Amino acid sequence: MKLVRGAWKILVGIKDFLVLVFMLLFFGALFAALSAKPGRAIHDGALVLKLDGAIVEQPADVSAWAAAQGNAPHEFRLRDLVRSIDAARTDDRVKLLVLDLDSYGGGYPAAVSEVANAIGQFKASGKKVLAYATAYTDGSYLLASNASEIWVNPMGGTLFMGPGGSQLYYKGLIDKLGVNVHVYRVGKFKSYVEPYTRDSESPEAKEALTALYGSIFGQWKDLIHKARPKAQIDAFLSAPDQAITAAHGDIAQANLAAGLVDKLGDRVAFGKHVAELAGEAPKKVAGDFATIKYDDWLAANPIKTGGDQIGIVTVAGDIVDGKAGPGTAGGDTIATAVLDALAKKELKALVVRVDSPGGSALASETIRLAILEAKRQKLPIVVSMGGLAASGGYWVSTAGDVIFAEPNTITGSIGIFGIIPTFENSLKKLGITADGVKTTPLSGQPDVYGGTNPQFDTILQAGIEHGYAEFVGRVAAARKLSPQRVDEIGQGRVWDGGTARQIGLVDRFGTLDDAVAEAARRAGLDPKTVSTVYLEKKPSWFAQLAQGWAGDGDDDDDVVDGARARDVFATVAAERRDVLARAIGDAKRLASASSVQARCLECAGFSDARASKADLSLAEMLIKAFWS
Repeated sequence: MKLVRGAWKILVGIKDFLVLVFMLLFFGALFAALSAKPGRAIHDGALVLKLDGAIVEQPADVSAWAAAQGNAPHEFRLRDLVRSIDAARTDDRVKLLVLDLDSYGGGYPAAVSEVANAIGQFKASGKKVLAYATAYTDGSYLLASNASEIWVNPMGGTLFMGPGGSQLYYKGLIDKLGVNVHVYRVGKFKSYVEPYTRDSESPEAKEALTALYGSIFGQWKDLIHKARPKAQIDAFLSAPDQAITAAHGDIAQANLAAGLVDKLGDRVAFGKHVAELAGEAPKKVAGDFATIKYDDWLAANPIKTGGDQIGIVTVAGDIVDGKAGPGTAGGDTIATAVLDALAKKELKALVVRVDSPGGSALASETIRLAILEAKRQKLPIVVSMGGLAASGGYWVSTAGDVIFAEPNTITGSIGIFGIIPTFENSLKKLGITADGVKTTPLSGQPDVYGGTNPQFDTILQAGIEHGYAEFVGRVAAARKLSPQRVDEIGQGRVWDGGTARQIGLVDRFGTLDDAVAEAARRAGLDPKTVSTVYLEKKPSWFAQLAQGWAGDGDDDDDVVDGARARDVFATVAAERRDVLARAIGDAKRLASASSVQARCLECAGFSDARASKADLSLAEMLIKAFWS
């Protein structure tokens, strides 16, 4: 009998192995077929930018499951968008540019401004730009303001919110639950932990945010005024109720009267107008027009190759210990990519592109040390800050010879913290106590059952203070400032790029292209002859297959569809839902953090990007649990 059972197990194992091999061969063949599929020919028409996802520095991998379910988040790489618009400006096949902003996914101010500038340059070339939405957000309107014509659905309309609003504070809930939150920090402006230690915003945090919001919002208004000088934006911002009441509650008509939009019309009317300029679609359906799809256009305009190589390493998303995929800055992953590239001895300079709110101090230092290895090999190091380079993101930036940023980049937040929750009071409420034998003052510490002791608290606070001193020292050495001066502008305070340049945290204003050109000049090269090499792992064939599934969901000619159109009320509700989801997600990430953190809480409030699917799912689960 044992012999039969053993033979059966062997047969089952062989069967499972063969099934696995068959699946791998099947998906491999499918991927090869998709990869070999010729790109679509580019015919004359309108290049459509249907921005139904966030504008990001580095899109995250799409999981096969999400792609198969059809709910994979869509993200647009900033440099791809800008390159596509620039290429379209001088290509006769592109008759005009269409901005479909109905499902706009948001982005940080600097990223949105860069795309808006590219749109403005396209319009300046003499070609038309047409924008359409049922309702515009602050960010999508900045893009649309650079259009030749702004259309809005007569059943929609636009209200401007501006940065700011309420955030959640959990101190009361934590006290009721009996949770003891032990916070170790340096920096009076380091407000990341305030929701867990206070029931309201501290005066220091309010002071810093008031200045920061004022600067960022002021820049937004200046850009709108420059792109659309006749729009009565100030009156609509200061007294929107009066403008809308005067239009008898018709928000779209109030927008038209204020010069914020040019035309009221539905999608069919808009499509017909585009068809007059770009030509009709082959199917000749009302509202359709000759279309050049973004993915096809992007594939037809790849990054330039050839010439001396400038390496670009991207530090995007939360900085975490160990390895991580695209969209998250894994310390070991990025360090390995840099060191492997340096070993090939092919790079002439290195550009560090930072778009991160920070995270693990240890991982930030791991990345910084890898970048310094390039400096030891005599390579020029140029830092290019994207929409966000704060806390751990700034820690990484200290390795650069020169730092570029945009005026509305969010940066600074020089400070670190650690947080440990213990549950001794919670357990006491349930009649549970903890006891045991301890051989040293640190035995069992941090004791989540019995609480931390004074010795442990002293050690952790001393460690945090030492880490802050190290942070300050790195900034002082890199920026040629005294430690006292860095401490004055540090303390966890967040700055906009314009102010950061004034106080010495940033050297120049400029985009990633400007940083690459500077790196080439420092290497003694002509910027026009160099090529860029991105030091990042290429997606696996399975990830590329999933991305292909996710991107093939819209193959018809009518790309300007209303599947996710939202009127002004739905738009406002979606924005508030995302704020709540991000706050809950932040709480989860903070509770699960396993290392000293150099992270910026305020930074998330400056992006109008949708909350992640994980944060939205967590928020929905908690809301259902609460109401049930």
